[in-house]
Amino acid sequence: MRKTKIICTLGPATEKSDTIRGLIARGTDVFRLNMSHASPEWVREIVPRIRKIADELTRPVGILLDTQGPAIRTGPLEKPLQLMKGDTLELTVRGATPTKPNSVSVNYGKFVEDVDVGDTILVDNGLIKLKVEQKKKDRVICKVLTTAQLGSRRHINLPGVHVSLPPLTKKDIADVTLGAQLGVEFVALSFVREPADLAELRDLLTRKKSKACVMAKIEDQAAVESIDDIIKMADMVMVARGDLGIEVPMEELPIIQRRIVKSCIRLGKPVVVATHLLESMITNRVPTRAEITDVANAVFEQADAIMLSGETSVGRYPVECVEVLNRVAARNERSAGAGYAEDAILEDSRQKVVAAAVVLANSLARSKIIIFTRHGTMARNVSNLRPLRAPIFALTPSAEIRRQLSISWGVCPEQIQFSDNPNVTIETAQKFLHDQRLTTPGDNLVIISDIIADGTRCDCVQLRTAK
Repeated sequence: MRKTKIICTLGPATEKSDTIRGLIARGTDVFRLNMSHASPEWVREIVPRIRKIADELTRPVGILLDTQGPAIRTGPLEKPLQLMKGDTLELTVRGATPTKPNSVSVNYGKFVEDVDVGDTILVDNGLIKLKVEQKKKDRVICKVLTTAQLGSRRHINLPGVHVSLPPLTKKDIADVTLGAQLGVEFVALSFVREPADLAELRDLLTRKKSKACVMAKIEDQAAVESIDDIIKMADMVMVARGDLGIEVPMEELPIIQRRIVKSCIRLGKPVVVATHLLESMITNRVPTRAEITDVANAVFEQADAIMLSGETSVGRYPVECVEVLNRVAARNERSAGAGYAEDAILEDSRQKVVAAAVVLANSLARSKIIIFTRHGTMARNVSNLRPLRAPIFALTPSAEIRRQLSISWGVCPEQIQFSDNPNVTIETAQKFLHDQRLTTPGDNLVIISDIIADGTRCDCVQLRTAK
């Protein structure tokens, strides 16, 4: 049973029902909707399609709505600019008239105020490197440091520069509102800079009566500098290595990834490693050996989930990509993990009860952990301690919580009805798991539940043998 979960981005290559069915059958746990490219009409069509197919396959598949965020981009060009090293490039704001042969507008009105002379500007995923040489009222004059072609509407990164953009744009608010209406399980906030950004998203979701989990995308230096505070505010975190790899020195990226994964596990929050996992498979059927090693490294670090972007949204071999992740994750999970869970913080008595159950399960052969959860919290607590061998069967009466747990490491979420009598609920769960062939006679079942003692409910850990 694979423990590392797989997230796939849907797009033109994968929006058809047969392809979605194939992706789920090969192991997809969560589908990502990238709102940088998705239209509201497409989202309204694709979400019910995912739900219907997942129900037919009896799989708990979550949906992640990924906001575009306050992206800074260059404006449209009649034809691409051929930039040579040493050239001058003018960046204008608020409809200013160009004064240089090489000139392009920027969609962010406070661009001139936020950058300083001497700052580095990266355009088009870092392919174009500029240095600010002069600032005027409505334009910035830059020296071109790399020879390249500049096309329309290219993304701009400002490493180390604090920008005044709001955490949620008008488009983001409309997209999150739509996601709330459709009941998506997760909402990712792009370009998080500080915990207050997440608080604003959470407040919006609350107003829209959504229980979606808030995911913080770590994409720039400001977020890295405030990482522990951001992790505490978020429900979960994504190491978004695309923009992050542009914002920080490339040699620092693996260290930052490791630090974020380690901090998430220590603080008890699910963490996703994303971007460029199998980039070559956008056009090639077979991945590079370096990509396999990168995936294996994320599995070794025991990230909750690994995510595909262009590989499945526009790539030629989306189903094959999922098969590769499934194979690599399942094989490498059989080797020792990084052990970051040894430093997990246990703050309350319920977390310590869970820790005792995990210790017991780790000491027994053929052990399986059974947890009953109404809100998913106890199941995530078990997951966060990364049991050595035992799968985690999280049983809940809520279909929504079952889908939310689809992203948590090692968790197999199932839906059953609970009884007022805890012992009846346990017996119902044992029969369900046996009938589904998820347990076999002789398995050691480490059960985390409540019991009634002297008329009072209290948490307990039980050891039973499967029949």
